[in-house]
Amino acid sequence: MIPVNENQECMENYETISEEIKYITNSLVRLKILATLYERPLNMKDINRTTGLSYSSISSNMFGLELGGFIYRSGNLYHISNTTELYVSNILELKDTINLFNKFFNILDAHIVDMIPEKSVAQLYLLGRAILVESNEKDVYRTYNIIQHALNEASSLKCVLPFFYGDFNKYINDLIDEGSHIELIIPKNIKENFEYFLNLENDNVDLTAFNIENAFLLVVTDKVMILGLFKEDGNFDQNRIITSKKEECIKWGENLFENFKNKINK
Repeated sequence: MIPVNENQECMENYETISEEIKYITNSLVRLKILATLYERPLNMKDINRTTGLSYSSISSNMFGLELGGFIYRSGNLYHISNTTELYVSNILELKDTINLFNKFFNILDAHIVDMIPEKSVAQLYLLGRAILVESNEKDVYRTYNIIQHALNEASSLKCVLPFFYGDFNKYINDLIDEGSHIELIIPKNIKENFEYFLNLENDNVDLTAFNIENAFLLVVTDKVMILGLFKEDGNFDQNRIITSKKEECIKWGENLFENFKNKINK
């Protein structure tokens, strides 16, 4: 039998490790800094050059990381601690995640990502085969057209809709009328809009409302996953989405939907 004191010490150590891992995975900026320092020690200027993050963002996050013992400074170089190195290597498929940060930097930088639950952040490497789609001057509605096409082709749907966009209603109503299983998560402050335009009284529709501002857009069907983010100014970035038809990416989207649903229902 494990002595009571030893068992209590183990529990305290576990809780400490759990909180430290939560702190690491709860911020994409911190993860990018740690992933960069995992490769080699760097000074502040090189961290800025390598990550593309602003000095203010680097400085504020590194202050917290250094204060928590996750990194330390030797001369003018910042190093990742041995314990944090172990955390990072266990939490992430690091190579895939580093590539992912670089690949999706345009939609991760200066965007609101704090609403993505930490469990989903820790599994971002599953999006390694996803692509970033951006609108352009010749096709300004490219991202919305992709979303509408996904809704039109779907046989089932899990969706986080943080704003009301009328053109999506026809496709969602078609799915509802076909008897497809639909799960929607929408903001409470515009719930009446959805209730008015969608056939939500059908038994095949599961509706959840939330109070969080600037969440994210998520469309997960049996064929595709689409993720969109809000910019730091509070406006949805209608020019960029992450999307994929790969099985692991769709699975990540399904997990994100469930993780977010659990988060708002707590």
